[in-house]
Amino acid sequence: MFSHKNLATGLTGAAILFGTTSARQIPSGVPSFALDYAPLVYLFSGENYNPSDISAQLPPNTTPKNNFTAITNGPNPLTLDNLSQLSNSASLSSTEDFTTFPRQPSYLYGVRPSSSGQTGDAVSCAIIVNDHDSTPGSNVTDVFYMYFYAFDYGGDYFSFNVGNHVGDWEHTMVRFVNGTPSAMWFSQHANGQAFMYAATEKGKDEKRPIAYSANGTHANYATPGVHDHTLPNINLPFPFLIPDHTSAGSLWDPTLSAYYYHYSTASNRTAGVTGTFTAYDDSAPTDWLYWLGRWGDENLPKSDPRQSCPFGIDALCRWSGGPTGPVDKQLNRAKVCPDNGNPCIVRSVLSAK
Repeated sequence: MFSHKNLATGLTGAAILFGTTSARQIPSGVPSFALDYAPLVYLFSGENYNPSDISAQLPPNTTPKNNFTAITNGPNPLTLDNLSQLSNSASLSSTEDFTTFPRQPSYLYGVRPSSSGQTGDAVSCAIIVNDHDSTPGSNVTDVFYMYFYAFDYGGDYFSFNVGNHVGDWEHTMVRFVNGTPSAMWFSQHANGQAFMYAATEKGKDEKRPIAYSANGTHANYATPGVHDHTLPNINLPFPFLIPDHTSAGSLWDPTLSAYYYHYSTASNRTAGVTGTFTAYDDSAPTDWLYWLGRWGDENLPKSDPRQSCPFGIDALCRWSGGPTGPVDKQLNRAKVCPDNGNPCIVRSVLSAK
């Protein structure tokens, strides 16, 4: 079991939800500030594709494939404890035809949070703590809240349904300085937005920031309403081309069903992966975090009759490939924003665009 400074003791903590509290089974050693300021997530009021159990994305619901051919020489049975032994070029492909409707299998719809904000027995979040131990004296800690959904419905734009895919990893990140929240990152498609912690909307405890998960796409926004993500790093105040819709639907507390990890860049465990993950709870699987493959099907080619790409434009294709996992989300980023070529703007007010 991992030990950490500023410890939260044993089975402690409470989620403030609708004015009530729900006990959280938190492993010893998790920094108290990572819980006290953990984001709460509002799903869209009409959301069909809810947070999902991470382990349910494995067989028998999926089959590992490469170039649309089943991999037969991988670990069997494939579990979260041996996933890194699977080729990094592999994709976890749905066993049944994911292009049909209703979606099959039904696990693609995920688990709607209960009235207490919990996704039942479905572990749908990984909380990863990076205290930047490679920078002595920095006193900076980034806590990533990684959200998993089994299916992403890309949306309908100008009568075209685009960007659907099996598997969806999104995240928020809170940066702490000396244990005090400083700023927060909201992942959104190819980029996202950052805000000062003080500017974010808070839950009823006036401490935990609020994130709004967009309908189908699960992009994270700091405010409810209609958002346009046509231009990276700019959230237009009106729908222009590619709108996302958020609202205060079901309230989800990801900390209630989560795995907890510490991330260190001090050593390398696996080729191609910089850093080491250590579970705060010895019973939590860790191996899966080192896998660099895709948590969904491969991108269907244009020759596939199930695929549709209006005007031959890739960005308008109905189906796209599944995402990579948490290890591919720049866990040791220098700034609050990932380094992806876009400017890192940390906004001080929610109305800034």
